Amino acid sequence: MRYAVVIEKASENYSAYVPDLPGCVAVGDTLEEIEQMIREAIEFHLEGMQLRGESIPDSSSLCQYVEVSRC
Repeated sequence: MRYAVVIEKASENYSAYVPDLPGCVAVGDTLEEIEQMIREAIEFHLEGMQLRGESIPDSSSLCQYVEVSRC
């Protein structure tokens, strides 16, 4: 499975969340760490959903950068 992940830079670390999996979040000190942490969070989140008998959602979020001219 493949899910879109939003990674945001904070003043001292990074945070990440998965739009298709509400409540699935992670925090890390580096980009490498946040990528590993959100991967583990997704796996844990999906495992919990399965244990509760919930259906696993398909990935439906899209990510794209949009260029704009400066004002």
